[in-house]
Amino acid sequence: MMRFLQKLGKSMLIPIVALPAAGILFRISSEDLLDWKLFQASGAIFNNIDILIAIGIAMGLSKTKDRGIPALTGFIAISILKEGLNILDSDLNMSVFGGLISGLLAAWVYNKFKDVELPKVFSFFSGENFPITMIILLMLPVTGISFLVWPYAQSSIDWLAQSLVTLGGLGVFINGFLNRFLLPFGLHHVLNTYIYFGLGDFKTSGGEVVHGEVTRFLNGDPTAGYFLSGYFVSIMFGVPAIALAISKAAKYNKQNTKALMGSGSFTAIVAGITEPIEFTFLFTSPFLYFIHSVYTGLAGMTLYYLHIREGFSWGGSIIDYVLNLGLSDKGWMIIPVGIGFFILYFVTFYFYIINRNVPIIGQIEESNFEEEKSDEEKDLSLTHNQYRYMSKKILENIGTKDNVIEYENCITRLRLELRDTSLINKDKIMQTGAHGVVIIDKHNAQIIIGPEVTKLVKEFNKEIENT
Repeated sequence: MMRFLQKLGKSMLIPIVALPAAGILFRISSEDLLDWKLFQASGAIFNNIDILIAIGIAMGLSKTKDRGIPALTGFIAISILKEGLNILDSDLNMSVFGGLISGLLAAWVYNKFKDVELPKVFSFFSGENFPITMIILLMLPVTGISFLVWPYAQSSIDWLAQSLVTLGGLGVFINGFLNRFLLPFGLHHVLNTYIYFGLGDFKTSGGEVVHGEVTRFLNGDPTAGYFLSGYFVSIMFGVPAIALAISKAAKYNKQNTKALMGSGSFTAIVAGITEPIEFTFLFTSPFLYFIHSVYTGLAGMTLYYLHIREGFSWGGSIIDYVLNLGLSDKGWMIIPVGIGFFILYFVTFYFYIINRNVPIIGQIEESNFEEEKSDEEKDLSLTHNQYRYMSKKILENIGTKDNVIEYENCITRLRLELRDTSLINKDKIMQTGAHGVVIIDKHNAQIIIGPEVTKLVKEFNKEIENT
Protein backbone atom coordinates (compact mmCIF):
# COMPACT_ATOMS: atom_id res chain seq x y z
CA MET A 1 0.00 0.00 0.00
CA MET A 2 2.83 2.40 0.85
CA ARG A 3 4.46 1.70 -2.51
CA PHE A 4 1.19 2.57 -4.26
CA LEU A 5 0.79 5.79 -2.28
CA GLN A 6 4.34 6.80 -3.10
CA LYS A 7 3.68 6.32 -6.81
CA LEU A 8 0.39 8.18 -6.53
CA GLY A 9 2.12 11.07 -4.80
CA LYS A 10 4.75 11.31 -7.53
CA SER A 11 2.02 11.11 -10.18
CA MET A 12 0.19 14.06 -8.62
CA LEU A 13 3.29 16.22 -9.03
CA ILE A 14 2.93 16.04 -12.82
CA PRO A 15 -0.14 18.35 -13.06
CA ILE A 16 0.81 20.36 -9.97
CA VAL A 17 3.77 21.89 -11.81
CA ALA A 18 1.36 23.86 -14.01
CA LEU A 19 -0.68 25.35 -11.18
CA PRO A 20 1.47 28.12 -9.59
CA ALA A 21 2.18 30.11 -12.76
CA ALA A 22 -1.38 29.68 -13.99
CA GLY A 23 -2.83 30.82 -10.66
CA ILE A 24 -0.75 33.98 -10.42
CA LEU A 25 -1.33 34.99 -14.05
CA PHE A 26 -5.05 34.34 -13.74
CA ARG A 27 -5.39 36.45 -10.60
CA ILE A 28 -3.31 39.48 -11.57
CA SER A 29 -4.95 39.65 -15.00
CA SER A 30 -8.50 39.62 -13.58
CA GLU A 31 -10.94 42.46 -14.21
CA ASP A 32 -10.48 44.10 -10.80
CA LEU A 33 -6.68 44.26 -11.23
CA LEU A 34 -4.82 44.53 -14.56
CA ASP A 35 -7.74 43.41 -16.74
CA TRP A 36 -5.57 41.58 -19.28
CA LYS A 37 -8.21 39.45 -20.99
CA LEU A 38 -5.84 37.22 -22.94
CA PHE A 39 -4.00 36.24 -19.76
CA GLN A 40 -7.29 34.97 -18.34
CA ALA A 41 -6.77 31.99 -20.63
CA SER A 42 -4.41 30.65 -17.95
CA GLY A 43 -7.56 29.84 -15.97
CA ALA A 44 -8.06 26.91 -18.35
CA ILE A 45 -5.58 24.99 -16.18
CA PHE A 46 -7.99 25.13 -13.23
CA ASN A 47 -11.08 24.57 -15.34
CA ASN A 48 -9.52 21.34 -16.56
CA ILE A 49 -7.68 20.22 -13.45
CA ASP A 50 -9.67 16.97 -13.45
CA ILE A 51 -8.28 16.17 -16.91
CA LEU A 52 -4.72 16.97 -15.83
CA ILE A 53 -5.06 14.77 -12.75
CA ALA A 54 -6.45 11.87 -14.78
CA ILE A 55 -3.57 12.11 -17.26
CA GLY A 56 -0.95 12.51 -14.52
CA ILE A 57 -2.14 9.49 -12.53
CA ALA A 58 -2.47 7.33 -15.64
CA MET A 59 1.09 8.23 -16.65
CA GLY A 60 2.55 7.80 -13.18
CA LEU A 61 0.96 4.44 -12.34
CA SER A 62 1.37 2.75 -15.72
CA LYS A 63 4.08 0.10 -15.91
CA THR A 64 5.90 1.22 -19.03
CA LYS A 65 8.69 3.52 -20.11
CA ASP A 66 6.65 5.16 -22.87
CA ARG A 67 3.93 7.20 -21.15
CA GLY A 68 2.16 8.34 -24.33
CA ILE A 69 -0.51 5.62 -24.53
CA PRO A 70 -1.27 5.73 -20.77
CA ALA A 71 -1.69 9.52 -21.01
CA LEU A 72 -4.11 9.10 -23.92
CA THR A 73 -5.97 6.39 -21.98
CA GLY A 74 -6.36 8.74 -19.01
CA PHE A 75 -7.61 11.54 -21.24
CA ILE A 76 -10.18 9.25 -22.86
CA ALA A 77 -11.37 8.04 -19.45
CA ILE A 78 -12.05 11.50 -17.99
CA SER A 79 -13.46 12.78 -21.29
CA ILE A 80 -16.08 10.02 -21.39
CA LEU A 81 -16.94 10.54 -17.73
CA LYS A 82 -17.40 14.30 -18.16
CA GLU A 83 -19.30 14.09 -21.43
CA GLY A 84 -21.48 11.26 -20.16
CA LEU A 85 -22.47 13.15 -17.02
CA ASN A 86 -23.12 16.27 -19.08
CA ILE A 87 -25.47 14.31 -21.36
CA LEU A 88 -27.33 12.71 -18.47
CA ASP A 89 -27.39 15.76 -16.17
CA SER A 90 -25.46 18.93 -16.99
CA ASP A 91 -25.53 20.01 -13.32
CA LEU A 92 -23.38 17.08 -12.20
CA ASN A 93 -19.65 17.70 -11.84
CA MET A 94 -17.32 15.23 -10.13
CA SER A 95 -14.34 17.60 -10.53
CA VAL A 96 -11.07 16.40 -8.98
CA PHE A 97 -12.62 13.15 -7.74
CA GLY A 98 -13.65 12.33 -11.30
CA GLY A 99 -10.05 12.87 -12.39
CA LEU A 100 -8.79 10.58 -9.62
CA ILE A 101 -11.18 7.77 -10.54
CA SER A 102 -10.49 8.14 -14.26
CA GLY A 103 -6.72 8.14 -13.79
CA LEU A 104 -6.74 5.08 -11.53
CA LEU A 105 -9.00 3.14 -13.91
CA ALA A 106 -6.93 4.18 -16.92
CA ALA A 107 -3.71 2.99 -15.27
CA TRP A 108 -5.34 -0.29 -14.24
CA VAL A 109 -6.74 -0.91 -17.72
CA TYR A 110 -3.38 -0.15 -19.35
CA ASN A 111 -1.42 -2.45 -17.04
CA LYS A 112 -4.03 -5.20 -17.36
CA PHE A 113 -4.50 -5.23 -21.12
CA LYS A 114 -1.30 -3.81 -22.67
CA ASP A 115 0.00 -7.28 -23.58
CA VAL A 116 -3.23 -8.70 -25.01
CA GLU A 117 -2.80 -10.22 -28.48
CA LEU A 118 -5.80 -10.38 -30.82
CA PRO A 119 -6.28 -12.40 -34.02
CA LYS A 120 -4.25 -11.10 -36.93
CA VAL A 121 -7.23 -9.41 -38.58
CA PHE A 122 -7.49 -7.18 -35.48
CA SER A 123 -3.75 -6.93 -34.85
CA PHE A 124 -3.76 -3.13 -35.09
CA PHE A 125 -5.83 -3.04 -31.88
CA SER A 126 -3.53 -5.47 -30.01
CA GLY A 127 -0.87 -4.76 -27.44
CA GLU A 128 -0.64 -1.19 -26.18
CA ASN A 129 -3.54 -0.10 -28.38
CA PHE A 130 -5.96 -2.52 -26.74
CA PRO A 131 -6.30 -0.52 -23.46
CA ILE A 132 -7.70 2.39 -25.54
CA THR A 133 -10.61 0.20 -26.59
CA MET A 134 -11.10 -1.25 -23.13
CA ILE A 135 -11.16 2.10 -21.32
CA ILE A 136 -13.99 3.28 -23.57
CA LEU A 137 -16.03 0.18 -22.77
CA LEU A 138 -15.28 0.45 -19.05
CA MET A 139 -16.00 4.16 -18.59
CA LEU A 140 -19.53 3.95 -19.99
CA PRO A 141 -20.92 1.87 -17.10
CA VAL A 142 -18.72 3.80 -14.63
CA THR A 143 -20.36 7.00 -15.86
CA GLY A 144 -23.80 5.45 -15.50
CA ILE A 145 -23.09 4.43 -11.90
CA SER A 146 -21.73 7.89 -11.14
CA PHE A 147 -24.90 9.45 -12.55
CA LEU A 148 -26.99 7.35 -10.17
CA VAL A 149 -24.87 7.94 -7.05
CA TRP A 150 -23.48 11.47 -7.32
CA PRO A 151 -26.78 13.45 -7.16
CA TYR A 152 -27.40 12.18 -3.62
CA ALA A 153 -24.09 13.60 -2.47
CA GLN A 154 -24.75 16.96 -4.13
CA SER A 155 -28.29 17.31 -2.76
CA SER A 156 -27.11 16.44 0.76
CA ILE A 157 -24.44 19.14 0.66
CA ASP A 158 -26.95 21.67 -0.69
CA TRP A 159 -29.32 20.93 2.20
CA LEU A 160 -26.49 21.23 4.71
CA ALA A 161 -25.38 24.58 3.28
CA GLN A 162 -28.82 26.04 3.79
CA SER A 163 -28.83 24.88 7.42
CA LEU A 164 -25.47 26.30 8.50
CA VAL A 165 -26.53 29.91 9.10
CA THR A 166 -28.67 28.94 12.10
CA LEU A 167 -25.70 27.34 13.90
CA GLY A 168 -23.62 30.48 14.52
CA GLY A 169 -19.96 29.79 15.18
CA LEU A 170 -20.49 26.05 14.77
CA GLY A 171 -21.97 26.69 11.34
CA VAL A 172 -18.92 28.76 10.38
CA PHE A 173 -16.67 25.90 11.53
CA ILE A 174 -18.61 23.28 9.56
CA ASN A 175 -18.57 25.50 6.48
CA GLY A 176 -14.78 25.94 6.62
CA PHE A 177 -14.20 22.28 7.33
CA LEU A 178 -16.39 21.08 4.49
CA ASN A 179 -15.00 23.65 2.08
CA ARG A 180 -11.62 21.87 2.24
CA PHE A 181 -12.83 18.36 3.02
CA LEU A 182 -15.13 18.21 -0.01
CA LEU A 183 -12.51 19.53 -2.44
CA PRO A 184 -11.33 16.07 -3.56
CA PHE A 185 -14.92 15.14 -4.41
CA GLY A 186 -15.71 18.36 -6.24
CA LEU A 187 -18.65 18.97 -3.91
CA HIS A 188 -17.21 22.10 -2.31
CA HIS A 189 -18.60 24.06 -5.25
CA VAL A 190 -22.13 23.08 -4.22
CA LEU A 191 -21.50 24.44 -0.73
CA ASN A 192 -19.70 27.55 -1.98
CA THR A 193 -22.38 28.48 -4.50
CA TYR A 194 -25.04 28.78 -1.84
CA ILE A 195 -22.83 30.42 0.81
CA TYR A 196 -21.24 32.91 -1.60
CA PHE A 197 -24.27 33.85 -3.67
CA GLY A 198 -27.44 32.58 -1.97
CA LEU A 199 -27.07 32.95 1.80
CA GLY A 200 -29.15 35.78 3.33
CA ASP A 201 -30.40 39.00 1.76
CA PHE A 202 -29.58 42.71 2.06
CA LYS A 203 -31.20 45.80 0.60
CA THR A 204 -28.67 48.24 -0.80
CA SER A 205 -28.91 52.03 -0.58
CA GLY A 206 -30.35 51.97 -4.08
CA GLY A 207 -33.17 49.64 -3.03
CA GLU A 208 -31.75 46.53 -4.72
CA VAL A 209 -31.95 43.27 -2.77
CA VAL A 210 -28.77 41.19 -3.02
CA HIS A 211 -28.02 37.66 -1.79
CA GLY A 212 -24.96 35.71 -0.68
CA GLU A 213 -22.00 36.39 1.62
CA VAL A 214 -19.80 37.77 -1.16
CA THR A 215 -22.41 40.05 -2.72
CA ARG A 216 -23.79 41.29 0.57
CA PHE A 217 -20.33 42.03 1.99
CA LEU A 218 -19.26 44.03 -1.06
CA ASN A 219 -22.50 46.01 -0.86
CA GLY A 220 -21.90 47.01 2.75
CA ASP A 221 -24.00 44.51 4.71
CA PRO A 222 -22.61 44.68 8.30
CA THR A 223 -23.64 41.08 8.96
CA ALA A 224 -21.89 39.53 5.94
CA GLY A 225 -18.38 38.11 5.81
CA TYR A 226 -18.26 35.76 8.77
CA PHE A 227 -18.43 32.73 6.50
CA LEU A 228 -15.54 34.15 4.42
CA SER A 229 -13.08 35.51 6.97
CA GLY A 230 -11.47 32.23 7.97
CA TYR A 231 -10.19 31.61 4.45
CA PHE A 232 -7.74 34.50 4.79
CA VAL A 233 -6.16 32.71 7.75
CA SER A 234 -6.09 29.34 6.04
CA ILE A 235 -4.85 30.60 2.67
CA MET A 236 -2.42 33.38 3.63
CA PHE A 237 -0.99 31.69 6.73
CA GLY A 238 -2.01 28.02 6.93
CA VAL A 239 -1.02 26.87 3.46
CA PRO A 240 2.40 28.63 3.55
CA ALA A 241 2.99 27.01 6.95
CA ILE A 242 2.26 23.60 5.42
CA ALA A 243 4.70 24.38 2.63
CA LEU A 244 7.40 25.40 5.10
CA ALA A 245 6.86 22.24 7.15
CA ILE A 246 7.16 20.03 4.06
CA SER A 247 10.32 21.87 2.99
CA LYS A 248 11.96 21.69 6.43
CA ALA A 249 11.08 18.01 6.82
CA ALA A 250 12.35 17.04 3.35
CA LYS A 251 14.89 14.22 3.30
CA TYR A 252 15.38 13.96 -0.45
CA ASN A 253 15.39 16.40 -3.38
CA LYS A 254 15.44 19.29 -0.95
CA GLN A 255 16.04 21.95 -3.57
CA ASN A 256 13.16 20.77 -5.76
CA THR A 257 10.91 20.52 -2.72
CA LYS A 258 11.75 24.06 -1.61
CA ALA A 259 11.19 25.40 -5.12
CA LEU A 260 7.76 23.78 -5.44
CA MET A 261 6.69 24.73 -1.93
CA GLY A 262 7.95 28.29 -2.36
CA SER A 263 6.09 28.88 -5.61
CA GLY A 264 2.99 27.21 -4.18
CA SER A 265 3.05 29.48 -1.13
CA PHE A 266 3.45 32.56 -3.30
CA THR A 267 0.50 31.44 -5.42
CA ALA A 268 -1.67 30.97 -2.33
CA ILE A 269 -0.79 34.35 -0.81
CA VAL A 270 -1.02 36.39 -4.01
CA ALA A 271 -3.69 34.52 -5.97
CA GLY A 272 -5.64 32.73 -3.22
CA ILE A 273 -5.11 29.40 -5.00
CA THR A 274 -4.10 26.60 -2.65
CA GLU A 275 -4.16 23.53 -4.90
CA PRO A 276 -0.40 23.54 -5.70
CA ILE A 277 0.29 22.79 -2.04
CA GLU A 278 -2.82 20.78 -1.15
CA PHE A 279 -2.50 18.37 -4.05
CA THR A 280 0.96 17.33 -2.87
CA PHE A 281 -0.59 15.53 0.11
CA LEU A 282 -4.34 15.45 -0.56
CA PHE A 283 -4.54 11.83 -1.72
CA THR A 284 -1.33 10.45 -0.24
CA SER A 285 -1.91 11.59 3.34
CA PRO A 286 -5.67 11.81 4.02
CA PHE A 287 -5.02 12.38 7.73
CA LEU A 288 -3.01 15.55 7.11
CA TYR A 289 -5.67 16.78 4.73
CA PHE A 290 -8.30 16.09 7.40
CA ILE A 291 -6.27 18.17 9.87
CA HIS A 292 -6.03 20.96 7.28
CA SER A 293 -9.83 20.86 6.93
CA VAL A 294 -10.30 21.02 10.71
CA TYR A 295 -7.92 23.97 11.04
CA THR A 296 -9.69 25.82 8.24
CA GLY A 297 -12.99 25.47 10.08
CA LEU A 298 -11.36 26.37 13.40
CA ALA A 299 -9.89 29.55 11.88
CA GLY A 300 -13.32 30.71 10.75
CA MET A 301 -14.92 29.91 14.09
CA THR A 302 -12.13 31.76 15.98
CA LEU A 303 -12.67 34.91 13.93
CA TYR A 304 -16.44 34.62 14.38
CA TYR A 305 -16.20 34.61 18.16
CA LEU A 306 -13.66 37.46 18.07
CA HIS A 307 -16.16 39.43 15.95
CA ILE A 308 -13.65 39.78 13.11
CA ARG A 309 -15.35 40.17 9.74
CA GLU A 310 -13.67 40.35 6.33
CA GLY A 311 -14.72 39.37 2.82
CA PHE A 312 -13.52 38.97 -0.74
CA SER A 313 -14.64 39.25 -4.32
CA TRP A 314 -12.56 36.41 -5.73
CA GLY A 315 -10.65 34.53 -3.02
CA GLY A 316 -8.83 34.82 0.28
CA SER A 317 -5.61 36.31 -1.09
CA ILE A 318 -3.60 39.25 0.21
CA ILE A 319 -4.93 41.30 -2.71
CA ASP A 320 -8.54 40.80 -1.64
CA TYR A 321 -7.55 41.30 1.98
CA VAL A 322 -6.08 44.75 1.30
CA LEU A 323 -8.75 45.86 -1.16
CA ASN A 324 -11.62 44.99 1.20
CA LEU A 325 -10.04 45.98 4.51
CA GLY A 326 -12.09 49.18 4.59
CA LEU A 327 -15.33 47.20 4.58
CA SER A 328 -14.23 44.87 7.36
CA ASP A 329 -14.72 44.83 11.11
CA LYS A 330 -11.35 44.54 12.91
CA GLY A 331 -9.88 43.06 9.73
CA TRP A 332 -6.36 43.94 10.88
CA MET A 333 -6.68 41.29 13.60
CA ILE A 334 -6.60 38.58 10.97
CA ILE A 335 -2.81 39.06 10.93
CA PRO A 336 -2.09 38.16 14.58
CA VAL A 337 -4.66 35.37 14.47
CA GLY A 338 -3.06 34.16 11.24
CA ILE A 339 0.39 34.11 12.84
CA GLY A 340 -0.98 31.92 15.62
CA PHE A 341 -2.46 29.50 13.09
CA PHE A 342 0.78 29.57 11.10
CA ILE A 343 2.59 28.21 14.16
CA LEU A 344 -0.16 25.65 14.80
CA TYR A 345 -0.10 24.43 11.19
CA PHE A 346 3.70 24.28 11.02
CA VAL A 347 4.19 22.38 14.29
CA THR A 348 1.44 19.89 13.47
CA PHE A 349 2.57 19.13 9.93
CA TYR A 350 6.32 19.19 10.59
CA PHE A 351 6.32 16.79 13.54
CA TYR A 352 3.77 14.48 11.93
CA ILE A 353 5.82 14.28 8.74
CA ILE A 354 9.18 13.63 10.44
CA ASN A 355 7.70 11.04 12.80
CA ARG A 356 5.60 9.16 10.24
CA ASN A 357 6.36 7.63 6.90
CA VAL A 358 4.29 10.17 4.97
CA PRO A 359 4.58 9.56 1.20
CA ILE A 360 4.77 13.16 0.01
CA ILE A 361 7.34 15.20 -1.89
CA GLY A 362 10.61 15.39 -0.02
CA GLN A 363 9.91 12.03 1.62
CA ILE A 364 9.43 9.75 -1.39
CA GLU A 365 11.97 10.60 -4.06
CA GLU A 366 14.51 8.06 -2.91
CA SER A 367 12.41 6.22 -0.36
CA ASN A 368 12.68 2.87 -2.16
CA PHE A 369 16.46 2.87 -2.24
CA GLU A 370 19.32 3.04 0.19
CA GLU A 371 21.36 6.22 0.18
CA GLU A 372 23.70 6.19 -2.81
CA LYS A 373 27.34 7.23 -2.55
CA SER A 374 27.24 8.80 -5.99
CA ASP A 375 30.46 10.78 -5.52
CA GLU A 376 32.45 7.62 -4.88
CA GLU A 377 30.75 5.70 -7.67
CA LYS A 378 31.38 8.32 -10.35
CA ASP A 379 34.97 7.06 -10.63
CA LEU A 380 33.92 3.43 -11.14
CA SER A 381 34.48 2.00 -14.60
CA LEU A 382 33.69 -1.28 -16.30
CA THR A 383 36.60 -3.34 -17.57
CA HIS A 384 34.80 -3.91 -20.89
CA ASN A 385 32.26 -2.33 -23.24
CA GLN A 386 30.16 -5.41 -23.91
CA TYR A 387 26.92 -3.74 -22.81
CA ARG A 388 24.65 -5.98 -24.82
CA TYR A 389 26.15 -9.17 -23.40
CA MET A 390 26.15 -7.71 -19.91
CA SER A 391 22.51 -6.63 -20.09
CA LYS A 392 21.51 -10.07 -21.39
CA LYS A 393 23.26 -11.82 -18.51
CA ILE A 394 21.82 -9.42 -15.93
CA LEU A 395 18.31 -10.07 -17.24
CA GLU A 396 18.88 -13.82 -17.05
CA ASN A 397 20.10 -13.56 -13.46
CA ILE A 398 17.36 -11.39 -12.03
CA GLY A 399 14.67 -13.91 -12.93
CA THR A 400 14.24 -13.03 -16.64
CA LYS A 401 11.82 -10.52 -18.13
CA ASP A 402 8.86 -12.11 -16.35
CA ASN A 403 10.24 -11.01 -12.99
CA VAL A 404 10.72 -7.36 -14.01
CA ILE A 405 8.06 -4.81 -13.08
CA GLU A 406 9.95 -1.54 -13.68
CA TYR A 407 13.50 -0.33 -14.14
CA GLU A 408 15.37 2.95 -14.41
CA ASN A 409 18.83 4.32 -13.82
CA CYS A 410 20.45 7.09 -11.82
CA ILE A 411 23.98 8.39 -12.38
CA THR A 412 25.65 5.09 -11.54
CA ARG A 413 23.05 2.42 -10.79
CA LEU A 414 20.46 0.27 -12.54
CA ARG A 415 17.36 0.41 -10.33
CA LEU A 416 14.99 -2.52 -10.47
CA GLU A 417 11.51 -3.21 -9.20
CA LEU A 418 10.98 -6.97 -9.33
CA ARG A 419 8.24 -9.36 -8.43
CA ASP A 420 10.67 -11.37 -6.31
CA THR A 421 14.23 -10.26 -5.53
CA SER A 422 15.07 -13.72 -4.14
CA LEU A 423 15.52 -14.83 -7.76
CA ILE A 424 18.58 -12.59 -8.11
CA ASN A 425 21.87 -14.44 -8.56
CA LYS A 426 24.39 -11.99 -7.12
CA ASP A 427 27.49 -14.01 -8.00
CA LYS A 428 26.54 -14.37 -11.65
CA ILE A 429 25.75 -10.66 -11.93
CA MET A 430 29.08 -9.71 -10.38
CA GLN A 431 30.82 -11.90 -12.98
CA THR A 432 29.45 -9.62 -15.72
CA GLY A 433 31.58 -6.76 -14.43
CA ALA A 434 29.07 -5.10 -12.10
CA HIS A 435 30.58 -3.44 -9.01
CA GLY A 436 27.83 -4.44 -6.59
CA VAL A 437 24.30 -5.74 -6.10
CA VAL A 438 22.13 -4.11 -3.44
CA ILE A 439 18.86 -5.85 -2.50
CA ILE A 440 16.61 -3.34 -0.75
CA ASP A 441 13.59 -5.52 0.00
CA LYS A 442 11.59 -8.30 -1.62
CA HIS A 443 10.69 -6.08 -4.59
CA ASN A 444 13.49 -3.51 -5.03
CA ALA A 445 17.16 -3.86 -5.91
CA GLN A 446 20.05 -1.91 -7.44
CA ILE A 447 23.01 -3.00 -9.51
CA ILE A 448 26.03 -0.70 -9.26
CA ILE A 449 27.51 -0.17 -12.72
CA GLY A 450 29.21 3.23 -12.80
CA PRO A 451 28.81 6.10 -15.27
CA GLU A 452 28.36 3.60 -18.15
CA VAL A 453 24.96 2.68 -16.73
CA THR A 454 23.18 4.83 -19.33
CA LYS A 455 24.70 2.77 -22.14
CA LEU A 456 23.85 -0.44 -20.35
CA VAL A 457 20.22 0.60 -19.87
CA LYS A 458 19.81 1.18 -23.61
CA GLU A 459 20.84 -2.41 -24.27
CA PHE A 460 18.85 -3.66 -21.27
CA ASN A 461 15.75 -2.01 -22.73
CA LYS A 462 16.34 -3.76 -26.06
CA GLU A 463 16.64 -7.10 -24.26
CA ILE A 464 13.36 -6.46 -22.45
CA GLU A 465 11.59 -5.61 -25.70
CA ASN A 466 13.05 -8.45 -27.75
CA THR A 467 12.66 -11.34 -25.33
